[in-house]
Amino acid sequence: MAGPVLSIELAEPVPPSALRELRALLTGLSSRCTEPRPGCYDLHLSADRLGTTAPAPPGPTTLPLPLLTDAPAGLIGFDPQRPCEDRPFDVHLMGPGVGDEDVFTAEHADQPELPDALGFRPSHAVNVSAACNDRVDHLAAALLTAAVMDVLGGVARAELRPDQLPLVTGLPGLLALFDGDGAALGTADFLRAWAARPGFRLLK
Repeated sequence: MAGPVLSIELAEPVPPSALRELRALLTGLSSRCTEPRPGCYDLHLSADRLGTTAPAPPGPTTLPLPLLTDAPAGLIGFDPQRPCEDRPFDVHLMGPGVGDEDVFTAEHADQPELPDALGFRPSHAVNVSAACNDRVDHLAAALLTAAVMDVLGGVARAELRPDQLPLVTGLPGLLALFDGDGAALGTADFLRAWAARPGFRLLK
């Protein structure tokens, strides 16, 4: 099940030195990190590395052994008795010269008001996507995005439900709210402050 996505709007291309720093950050946080292309990372990380922990799942955490007696040989390597603690994420840079330029252009064409709210016209963006949709994935997505912003800078863009607008109003680092579109712009401090609020959840 796909999880939440946060975007980081950047005012200028990412220099090679910042890309190396980002690579070092993600490699240090994750148990597995691959880089299909420069600036695109597929990683598995433990939530506690970001300052949060995955709650114990309700009910049994293992599959009943009787159901596994006829398991096909293709399941070799899958351990049904071991819960998975790592959370899968995708972090990718997009824009002119780095990849996904068509996606970047299409996403920003739908938001003509964005440059005025940001104070700059985005040249590139970074998407942080969780592959799962549990509460811990929402927390980890916000904290991972904030950590990426500590390296690259930029402004986070988060979609909101209408009932979430009062929850973020007045938080430190909040730069703008779009009531009509249901979106917030903020700094890394904004994401951390929001994630610390009870019942925090991103819009999937």
